[in-house]
Amino acid sequence: MATNHDHDAAELSLDEKTALLSGQDFWTTKPSEQAGIPALVLSDGPHGLRRQRQEADHLGLYNSEPATCFPPAVALASSWDPELVGRVGEALGREARALGVDVLLGPGVNIKRSPLCGRNFEYFSEDPLLSGVLGAAHVTGVQSQGVGASVKHFAANNQETDRMRVSADVDERTLREIYFPAFERIVTQARPATVMCSYNRVNGTYAAESRRLLTQVLREEWGFDGLVVSDWGAVGDRVAALLAGTDLEMPGNTRGTDADVAAAVRSGELEEAVVDTAVARLRELAGRVRAETGAPAVDFEAHHRLAREAAADCLVLLKNENRTLPLAPAGRIAVIGEFAASPRYQGGGSSHVNATRVDSPVDELRALLPRVQVDFAQGYDTTSRSDAARLREEAVALAAQADTAVLVIGLREADESEGYDREHLLLPQEHVELVHAVTRAARRTAVVLLNGGTVSLEGWHDEVDAVVEAWLPGQAAGGAIADVLTGRVNPSGRLAETIPLRLNDTPSFLNFPGEQGHVRYGEGVMVGYRYYETADIAVRHPFGHGLSYTTFEQTGFRVTATGPDTARVSVTVTNTGDRFGKHVVQIYVTAPRRPVSSPTRELRGFTKVALAPGESTTAEIALDRRAFAYWDISRDDWTVAPGQYQVHLAENAHDVVDTAALDLPGDTFVRPLTLDSTVSDWFGHPTVGPALNSAITFGLTEEQATAALEGNADALRMLPSMAMRRFLSFLPTQLPHEQLEQLMETSTAPSDPVGA
Repeated sequence: MATNHDHDAAELSLDEKTALLSGQDFWTTKPSEQAGIPALVLSDGPHGLRRQRQEADHLGLYNSEPATCFPPAVALASSWDPELVGRVGEALGREARALGVDVLLGPGVNIKRSPLCGRNFEYFSEDPLLSGVLGAAHVTGVQSQGVGASVKHFAANNQETDRMRVSADVDERTLREIYFPAFERIVTQARPATVMCSYNRVNGTYAAESRRLLTQVLREEWGFDGLVVSDWGAVGDRVAALLAGTDLEMPGNTRGTDADVAAAVRSGELEEAVVDTAVARLRELAGRVRAETGAPAVDFEAHHRLAREAAADCLVLLKNENRTLPLAPAGRIAVIGEFAASPRYQGGGSSHVNATRVDSPVDELRALLPRVQVDFAQGYDTTSRSDAARLREEAVALAAQADTAVLVIGLREADESEGYDREHLLLPQEHVELVHAVTRAARRTAVVLLNGGTVSLEGWHDEVDAVVEAWLPGQAAGGAIADVLTGRVNPSGRLAETIPLRLNDTPSFLNFPGEQGHVRYGEGVMVGYRYYETADIAVRHPFGHGLSYTTFEQTGFRVTATGPDTARVSVTVTNTGDRFGKHVVQIYVTAPRRPVSSPTRELRGFTKVALAPGESTTAEIALDRRAFAYWDISRDDWTVAPGQYQVHLAENAHDVVDTAALDLPGDTFVRPLTLDSTVSDWFGHPTVGPALNSAITFGLTEEQATAALEGNADALRMLPSMAMRRFLSFLPTQLPHEQLEQLMETSTAPSDPVGA
């Protein structure tokens, strides 16, 4: 259906215009033939369509149309492959068009601040660069099919506990460096049709009512030109939300808020132009996502194959001793665990997909290993512990007869979901007891994990021979797991989040999930690996970790400056093993001393290369200005400090392969001094500092001046943060006001390096 852009909001009455800015029902907007705006269909979700045609809900309670369940973001992020994520996005867009969906509600790009967040399966990473690059690829793929994407949940929506009203209290630098960048990259590079505001408050103001978030940052700074839609039920004050920049309230409301908006216009509280702007954005959205051509036919078998390919590239081989994997093509294997027959492949809540089909690991292993006797034992019951002992004994007996035991364990859907957070990182006790029992009986043991959030591996990790983190792999879970276990696919996934040794070690441990309606982001920018590396906290497996069945060598690492604050990295990667494989080149940067606390190293670039045995390629990665910048709250802007930066080629966030130094001149700007500037600022100023020293010691001989300054050195070290106006009162002789004014004028003359 085409839209007529010649229509104008002025043709509609006030009541007609305000009515357009809330949903017609749970998933559909209101149409206006007069305004040339059709009814638009919005639908979950980020990794598969949840198109509901009859009973509707936002928690995955009612049935939806069959659709391909691709790997959720928690798995896709471990691919570190934007090209693959883009292809999944294209497939999602095709299915959305076929099911009559105009806007697909995803991707979710909130940062994994704590591993306890119940919705972490729906988000990419603890790192904003990785989240932003993959999120942009997802949006580009979806929108290439004429369907709008909705990037969510803006902003600082990092927990489910009290999510409808909790205030995320976050300092400005942390917002800019950790919680905003993924959204910023997607908005500026992929131009999403919509952005969804979150439920929570940010520093006391509901996101839906935050003009700073939705207008000043999103539109005025980043140039967003699409429509802002509320999360379902996120709007409390409709007038305040419109004033802030929330264009569309969803779902359809029965609270009379359309009339509230019209009344606010008539009373003068709200300008009608605000309503007109929101209607215009709705019209522009309709024109952008509604195409003249009909809905495409969907090849669900091809999409299932893509889901299998994607999931296999997401699996992370965490451990592989004695070449336990890949499995031998002959012999006997015991496959153990209810999840091996009925895998957990997606998360709970609004993104729950009615999959077109679901593969089981045990069936797919039998198909790929025709010469192997593949036995199965349930091992545990996800619904009851009453038969735990019997099921465990059966599994142990089977494992004792096998060459290798493959245990498939993980979290039940009830253990993690939208709507609530976890309280611990532990696996179900019966799963852990099963691992211990099987390991004692089996010759070799490989464990496959199915979970949406990070789980503890402690107590059994060192007992087993191999561990594969499969996350929630989507409907093709069985085939993907079998592909990796048998070596049909060489694992190439890398962790997009750290696996800690203890929950107590996590950076947000003392502040998550908050209290009395507030959660304090006290760790600041030290989120995930940034904290572990900076504080030298040991972890079980670091961010970026992942093993392969082949080996790679990285040589010729070079860093070349391409501008005053940009660079290019190049490295040659060679597959030195005997299998085809993929390798993720990871580039981290360590900043010189700056006026702010800085992580030991931060991911600033990456790329994934595919190589046949003996093949080499040269990977090049551009490092832009932001790779070296921090958010300076005194300037309210991005700033590059002068000095020597260390650029690291690394296997992961902890293991550095090679390092190159890069000298950058840094930003220069005028730092005007006032009497409220600190003693440190005054004496540290390159021109005012020496002049101030001279003024204080005026009339003294050189020997007397030197003795005076040296004698007061300890005192000066105690006073660096004192305001100059207070410091002056400690001087034995007061400096003339005119002299101070002259020094302050002098301070604005030179251009001083930022780090001075």
